[in-house]
Parts: sequence; C-alpha cells; structure tokens
Amino acid sequence: MTISKQKFIVTAILSFLCLNGHDLVSAFTATHQLSSGISSTTHAFFHNRNQDYAMFSSSFTQQQKAKTKTKAHGRSDSPLCLFMKAQTPLPYPVRVAVIGGGNFGLALATVCGRQGVPTTLLVRSEDVVESINTNHTHPRYSPDLPLPQSIRATTDPKTALSDATYIIHAVPCQYTRSTLSNIKDDIPAGTPILSVSKGIESTSLGFMNDILEDVLGDDRPYAFLSGPSFAREIREGVATAVVIASEDLDLARDLANLLSDDRFRCFTSQDVPGVEIGGAVKNVIAIAAGMCDGLGLGTNAKSTLVTRGCGEMRRLGLFFGAHPSTIAGLSGAGDTFGTCFGPLSRNRQFGFELGQGKSMEEILASTTEVAEGVATAIALVNLIKARFKGYRLDLKFPILFAVASILEGKTTPKDGLDGFMNMPMQMENFDERTFGGK
Repeated sequence: MTISKQKFIVTAILSFLCLNGHDLVSAFTATHQLSSGISSTTHAFFHNRNQDYAMFSSSFTQQQKAKTKTKAHGRSDSPLCLFMKAQTPLPYPVRVAVIGGGNFGLALATVCGRQGVPTTLLVRSEDVVESINTNHTHPRYSPDLPLPQSIRATTDPKTALSDATYIIHAVPCQYTRSTLSNIKDDIPAGTPILSVSKGIESTSLGFMNDILEDVLGDDRPYAFLSGPSFAREIREGVATAVVIASEDLDLARDLANLLSDDRFRCFTSQDVPGVEIGGAVKNVIAIAAGMCDGLGLGTNAKSTLVTRGCGEMRRLGLFFGAHPSTIAGLSGAGDTFGTCFGPLSRNRQFGFELGQGKSMEEILASTTEVAEGVATAIALVNLIKARFKGYRLDLKFPILFAVASILEGKTTPKDGLDGFMNMPMQMENFDERTFGGK
C-alpha cells in the first residue's frame, strides 16, 4: 500500500471519529495509535502534527464559545464541520500555508496564528526562517512585532504546502506568475487559494484571478481578500474589516469564519471582478493623492481627486461586470480612502515623493517594499486601450491616464494636475450604461 493511501485511510478514520462525537484530541490519539503499525513515514506525518492539532483544538474551542453559532448551509457546530464544504468533509483539522513572507503575508499569518491555527510561511531566505522559528520575529519587516508561536517558516515548498487545507497567496502581483510556476507541482490538487495580492500584470494585462487560473488551472476554488487593511495595524490587533470574494460563496464563508475575530472581521461577496478592480485601481489613485500632498495642494484638491478617481474606478468596474455596490464598499471606496489618506500607504508615499520632485529611480532605490500601483498604473492604461472602444479615452479616465503618463516620464506631476483642472466642462456624472466601452 502506498504512503499516500495509508495517509488517506488514517485521516478518514480521524474524520469518522470526529463526526461521531469524539473530541478532536482523543480522536487523533486513537488514530495515531492505529497508524503505528504502518509506514514509518506515515506514522511520522501524524506524529509531527499532534502538537499542532492539540493547540488548534484548544484555541478553536475557546473561540467558538465566544462566537455566535450558526447553522448556515447545513453546517453543524462541531469544530471539524465548520471548515468543510457541505458535500466534501475535510480529512483532518485545518492547516494554513502562506506563500510570501512580506508585510501582508506576515499580517495574514498573524491573523491565523491568533486563532490557534497551525500556519506555515513559505519564504525565500534561511535567515528569515531562523528568525521566525527561533525568535518569532521577522528580521526586516516590523521586527518589533512578535509573531504567534503557532507560526513556522520554511524555504521548502513541499513542507509548507503538501498538507495545507488552505493556501494564502501573498506574493506581489508582478512576481506571482514566476513564483507559482516554480512551486505549482507542490500545490495539492483542489486546495483552495486565497489571494491577498492586488494589481494587474504588466505582461498579460490580467488580474490576479486570471494569473492564478493560467498557472494553477481553473479546476480549484479561488478567493480574493481586499479592503482597508494596513499590514502593521492588522499585526498590532487594530480593528480591521475586509471583504473576501469568491464565486464559491461557501468557500468565502468558510474563510471568513476561519479568519474573523473581534479585531479582524471578514465580509463575503461573490463579486470577484469588483473586488479585484477596487484593489488594483485604488493604488493608482493613491499615487495621485500622494502627488497632491507632495505639491502642497491642500485638502480641497485631494478630496476632489480621490472622489473623481472613484468615479473612474466605478466606470471601469461596470465595464467588467462589477456591481456598483462593491465599488462603493470596503474593497473599492473603503480601501481607496485608507490608501489615499493613511500614513502607512506605500503608494501614497511614492506619489508624495514624486510630487516633491524625486525621480522614480531615486524612490525605488530607497526602499525594499513594493508600491504595486506603479506597475499597475501603466498596465491599467494599456488594458483600457486594448479593451475599450470609443473616442478620447483620456477624457473618460483622466486621472488614470495622467498617473501613467507621469510614471512614464511624459509629463510632470504639476503639468498633470494643470491638465486635470483644465479639462472641458462637463456634467459631474453621466449614465455609465450609455458608455460604449464594449
């Protein structure tokens, strides 16, 4: 009998015991004893998970007592049943793998760790692994903030991903395709992916959903998290609300239940295009807002620019089938407000330095953090030109076109603002349904 079949049989027994009234730890102990007579590899697989599962069971039981119980879509109140699709029970308790050890990967790992969920970070550097596993801190990203002890790090994709119940993808958009292409053989078939990355790929002009399906296929469920959520504030435990969108609403609900507590709340949606467009466009608007600050233009100008930018976001969203309510929600206007007015925004800071006269090269050389809006701004204009039909698209998306022009060195922040303020007179709003974009 192969090792994989042995693992399946033993985990199936564990699921059966849990579903028939045994508590998680006692069921695991009984199953672990059954596994002692089979392959040493299979035995070690369960032995190494014992401590993690015990910790998960204790933490999860405490948190469930504080949560409102639900019977939604046929779930029972048992811990195991909470995390199963109605038709596909999970074979063993939840484990999360996070691909990417940057600021937001650390933030989502912290959220999982606070829930007591065993979480593995897949990172690139052994020094990061050593720091996280020994000192429970990242050596470069907010080293003053400790990580939960249930978080472990590794550079080995197989170790991180092979038994993950959910995988959180936290690699910046422009590096997603190459990263996933290198590890896709280690990602188990059918394992759901939650993407927390935002943007439009420069080469394919695709959103994150397009990239994930291109690399990993369309036969697994995907979900997308967005909203006003600075990584440091999440790690500090500051109250935060986000939205998780998936075509599979059961997956969105399960992920929301997994991640939510009294400091981090997840709403759900099925509007994937709306959530993705809001997450990408808000970074471009934030660069423009930062340029306003850098030029010292005041609150009136900045508020006008952000409001008009949200109008361009709405117009783009409607073209791609997004719901206006999504653009007006957490992942659209909400994330835009946070990114444009928040002091922790990398994209706003990038625009601020541009407005003060620094070159792109100077700004990029001064930081190791990625301002996703830079690449997205140019890709977004290329996408509009490729997909939209009509006359003078620059008049329909003046802010998006102006930011791209500034980043490409075709104009300056001051000239871009002058162009915006001297546009032809027009109605504040028009019926986007008459916009002949398709």
